[in-house]
Amino acid sequence: MKTMQIFEPAMCCSTGLCGVGVDPELLRISTVIETLKKHGITIGRFNLNNAPKEFVNNKVVNDFINAKGPDGLPIAVLDGKIVLTGRYPTNAEFTKWLGLPSDLLGKSSGNPKRNGGCCCKGGCC
Repeated sequence: MKTMQIFEPAMCCSTGLCGVGVDPELLRISTVIETLKKHGITIGRFNLNNAPKEFVNNKVVNDFINAKGPDGLPIAVLDGKIVLTGRYPTNAEFTKWLGLPSDLLGKSSGNPKRNGGCCCKGGCC
């Protein structure tokens, strides 16, 4: 079974789903990750603010951050290899990479142009 990890920029909370203006892309990613976990898929989600050790301990991600800085986040890692940087995977990409039925995550494929970010800019919730 494939293993996926998402490494995100620093946010005020582990999902970024706080405050008054919830980013729809962060809501989609949270929903996708929960759906995948319910179907037995191994997926980790790490926020630079809440899980910095995960960034340090993962050599591929650590090398990327040292070379590109945190502006390249989020990063999607599949089986230890970076498969996407700068945005979250679409639903279609999740299903393709993980070999899942195309209807598992619904019809929304996400917006690849959105980078996402903390809904709590300017302070913590």
